[in-house]
Amino acid sequence: MKLLLFSDLHCDVTAAEKLVEAARDVDVVIGAGDFGNSRRRLNVCLDVLQAIACPAVLVPGNNESYDELVAGCSGWKSAHVLHGSGVTINGISFFGIGGGVPVTPFGDWSFDFSEEQAAELLADCPSGGILVSHSPPRGFVDVASNKKHLGSRAVLAAVERVQPALVVCGHIHGSAGQQAKIGSTTVINAGPMGIRRDF
Repeated sequence: MKLLLFSDLHCDVTAAEKLVEAARDVDVVIGAGDFGNSRRRLNVCLDVLQAIACPAVLVPGNNESYDELVAGCSGWKSAHVLHGSGVTINGISFFGIGGGVPVTPFGDWSFDFSEEQAAELLADCPSGGILVSHSPPRGFVDVASNKKHLGSRAVLAAVERVQPALVVCGHIHGSAGQQAKIGSTTVINAGPMGIRRDF
């Protein structure tokens, strides 16, 4: 299965257009959140991305809520929006969790969850598949520009518990494009440029 991974477009239409082109010869596109900015202009990129015909697995970032992303994708027939839920595509299990974990310092507009809430959302994550999480696992591809680790302990615990084959995340821009391993699990902070991956 050929995958195209991305995150954190933040209204970058040019990046979205490049992803549409790159998606022409892949099997599944994975978007790990933050399509808009501060709960605004969500459809600037979603309207472009709806030209992607292959299945797309998406989670909300902290810049849009689950309901807002579902509404924004209402015309995107091949999109699957996940948050504490999963879908099986071509025999591969995908499970998603969106939002900022732990709670960010950005205030009420940010779509955030505590570590405890995230652990509940991740309870049904299956083993061996692909976990799509806006927030990275704590200590892996989660170093911000201030050199602090800002990832989620709940996401890390879920990865250690179910050992997905792949984790696709974003959120921490300072680690965009980076990869790490947690045991046999590959973790990729995708970033807005798009990363191709065979699965």
